[in-house]
Amino acid sequence: MSPETAKSLETKTKLLEGALRTLTEQGIAKTSARTIAATAGVNQALVFYHFGSVDELLAAACRYGAEQAVSRYRLRIASVASLSELLAVGREIHDHERQNGHVALLGQLLAGAQTHPTLAPATAAGLDLWITEIEKALTRVLADTPFGEFTDPRGLARAVAASFVGVELYEGVNPQGATAALDALEQLGALVAALEALGPVAQRAIRHHLRRTTRR
Repeated sequence: MSPETAKSLETKTKLLEGALRTLTEQGIAKTSARTIAATAGVNQALVFYHFGSVDELLAAACRYGAEQAVSRYRLRIASVASLSELLAVGREIHDHERQNGHVALLGQLLAGAQTHPTLAPATAAGLDLWITEIEKALTRVLADTPFGEFTDPRGLARAVAASFVGVELYEGVNPQGATAALDALEQLGALVAALEALGPVAQRAIRHHLRRTTRR
């Protein structure tokens, strides 16, 4: 790798991280080539040299931020052994990401997607990275439960991801309501855990009931 290539990659990384910090600290309305470059500590012209436009930089930053976040938690999510544990890990992630400003960042990205066309697919692609990891975990933890054959892990993963996005946005206007929503999700996990703890006869009865219900 030549020095020029290494320097170019370093500059692009600075711009990606600068874009994410600018969005978090100043909001989408004040995010521009000038503010991003100032945050990144580089010349404003480099925004256009490396990314072509501010919107393309923001889209790349969205994907970059999501990849970085998912990589931090991939092993943790992969280690869960039950639905209740997965929901608990989701709450840990939420708390950690909120403290580091990443919940505010998601809010800005979702707001920006309304007026910056390139942000909508980039934000969706970032969420898909989370959905993929959640789907793997759900497929694994539900496989040996009475619910395994009656659930759609992909659809359920999308529902879980959408729920956490909604909670994160809701938290900005009603922190207590968001906490109550997270508590309710954990109670759901506890309920599933209680059903999993039932003996084989009870589990067969649950499966029989679910089969009858799904055939209607």
